[in-house]
Amino acid sequence: MSAEIIDGKTIAGRVRIGVAKDVEAFSQQFGGAVPGLATILVGDDPASAVYVKGKQKACQEVGMWGFNFPLAADASRAEVVELIERLNADPDVSGVLLQLPLPDQLDAVELTGMIDPRKDVDGLTAVSAGLLALGREGLRPCTPSGVMTLLEAAGASLEGAEAVVIGRSNLFGKPMAQLLLNANATVTICHSRTRELAEVCRRADVLIAAVGRAQMVKGDWVKPGAVVIDVGMNRANSTPPTLVGDVDFEAVRQVAAAITPVPGGVGPMTIAFLLRNTLQAARMQRSGA
Repeated sequence: MSAEIIDGKTIAGRVRIGVAKDVEAFSQQFGGAVPGLATILVGDDPASAVYVKGKQKACQEVGMWGFNFPLAADASRAEVVELIERLNADPDVSGVLLQLPLPDQLDAVELTGMIDPRKDVDGLTAVSAGLLALGREGLRPCTPSGVMTLLEAAGASLEGAEAVVIGRSNLFGKPMAQLLLNANATVTICHSRTRELAEVCRRADVLIAAVGRAQMVKGDWVKPGAVVIDVGMNRANSTPPTLVGDVDFEAVRQVAAAITPVPGGVGPMTIAFLLRNTLQAARMQRSGA
């Protein structure tokens, strides 16, 4: 068998089209107002700069305002706090995103926690995490939300399914597990201390890898017919350099029922759901939620 390739780029494109239509309707409803996303970039990390540029461009494409606030690599905690507080209070800013990673002198958990939960489009504040854990309405982390849409597109039945998430980060692994649990899957979170990792993975009807280790998940780790989502993005040691995921794609596609490629799988969904979250945040603020 050869797995169905889950085309994240096409699915994300459909999400963006839907967001653009909803932004137009929002503007008509609220007298020409449009949602606005503020990104904060501290330092000159090239990858982060590319990500921020892509997010700003995506805002323009769906009719939103995009505001970028670059700070020097040696920016102090006080400077970042002052900017976050100013954006929290700005009615033209619907969502605030602090681009990670931050320089060593800054505490990412502390600073993201200062973002107004109603503007927390990354879904990383304690309030957002708590709402997710309680199953209440709120802003969800973008990448896990995108993965749920990919699973739906692949026809994955989550009710009662055994799902394994490799990775326990606050940014992805933990919220991913919570979303799966909310969909009535039976969830196992694996990490660097997990014993018999390959054996645990072989039980999974849905296997999601997000550890940042190139091609770690091998074909014999995967249950025949499983749906495999590869969240990793690593530079392979090859000439010319290529991007690979955490999953050995060619081996696993011979076993799985469906699999995401790298690139073109999960990545496009993250920005699509960032746009959706920004629109949701704008609606929440207008409704006084």
